[in-house]
Amino acid sequence: MPERKHIYFASDFHFGTPNNAASRIREDAVIRWLDEISVNAAEIYLVGDVFDFWFEYKHAVPRGFSRFLGKIAALVDSGIKVTFFKGNHDMWMFDYFPEELGVTVVSDELVITRNGKKFYIHHGDGLGPGDTRYKILKKIFRSGFCQWLFARIHPNLGIAIATKWSRKSRASQLPKHTAYFGDDYEWLAIYSRELLKKEHFDYFIFGHRHLPIDLSISGSRYINLGEWLNCRSYAVFDGETVTLKYFEPSPVQ
Repeated sequence: MPERKHIYFASDFHFGTPNNAASRIREDAVIRWLDEISVNAAEIYLVGDVFDFWFEYKHAVPRGFSRFLGKIAALVDSGIKVTFFKGNHDMWMFDYFPEELGVTVVSDELVITRNGKKFYIHHGDGLGPGDTRYKILKKIFRSGFCQWLFARIHPNLGIAIATKWSRKSRASQLPKHTAYFGDDYEWLAIYSRELLKKEHFDYFIFGHRHLPIDLSISGSRYINLGEWLNCRSYAVFDGETVTLKYFEPSPVQ
């Protein structure tokens, strides 16, 4: 059996959108990918927006995704470390995933060093210049008071309202997330350059952008993981370098 030493990164599965049938096809593809990489994976980082919407009530969670959740639990049980990042669509993760699946949940950034390489990992929402409206909304949605208020709504109504909002929000941002405006206008690359003025990182790993990007910046690399609605893109660190790849191959490249 191959030695488990590779580290995998993926984001923006957006399970649940645009409908159950399409989401199920995507879920099956992700599970096939997880089966494939489980042979040599030591760690798996799912860098936000795994779900198009997620909210944990005290005694209820959104329906569906049972095959994916079961696969994650099996991977953890086999000794693979799995880390979930909160994205802008699934920021309301609390203790369900650590307690039921054994995964680590990260709210914002995570800095790790592996084999002498330093990584800065973040979903990417609310970083860099601009997008003031969302940055304000993020603070509101992440507030304990807002979460307490939403939990007072019955799950049938609350999940329906939030799912509609989530799909509308993603659709309105689609052109912004899929168009490439040049190296000097990539807001997450700009944010990375600013961080490099204070501290060195070998790799910046982000999701959120919905566009696979591998960009050299000041001796480091900014990598955006893309998404699985169309690209099925991901990154892998083999102990020496990070490579951006596509699965099966991707439907669209």
